[in-house]
Amino acid sequence: MGIPAIGISGIDGGMIMTTKRKKTKDESGALIDYGYVGDISSVNMGVLKTQLDAGFIPMISSLTADNDGVILNVNADTVAATIAHELNAEKLILMTSVPGILEDKNDKTSLISYINHDGLKEMKLNGKLKDGMLPKVDAVGLALDNGVARVHIISSNTEDSLLTEVFTNHGTGTLIVNDLKNLTTNEQLGESNEATVG
Repeated sequence: MGIPAIGISGIDGGMIMTTKRKKTKDESGALIDYGYVGDISSVNMGVLKTQLDAGFIPMISSLTADNDGVILNVNADTVAATIAHELNAEKLILMTSVPGILEDKNDKTSLISYINHDGLKEMKLNGKLKDGMLPKVDAVGLALDNGVARVHIISSNTEDSLLTEVFTNHGTGTLIVNDLKNLTTNEQLGESNEATVG
């Protein structure tokens, strides 16, 4: 498509340093070994900024390494949220296979158009968010807690979902902010059939 993309990973130039996740016990006392999963300990944004300054669009894989060079995987949403706040990004957009945050995970028509961070945490606490949405919700919190003003969760299966979400008031997915008072009146009105929480 003529876009000057360049593939890099968290390993390149020591951009994302991690430590191996420690073993823990579940509720029954059974030991959980996460294997080669890493938790981010530090980020060197010089590698990424060099690519951006040169006009490239970095495509970043979530492989990282620890201080001994052991390759560790990190959840891609966590990497995206970390990079967003390190870049002082205004917004973070996470794409997934579902329309966004659903009031009922089994009903794709129960899309929540916008929600605040506290409302999202309440949904998680009440068990309304499951499986692959849980790491996304954690990434949303990481971004919002570190200065990213808006996080969007949209579907990769909907045509023009990115354009619709960014350039219309009603959007196509779910917009998450710390405080709903930061939304404009038009954003809060959206479509008359949209569900809101928070």
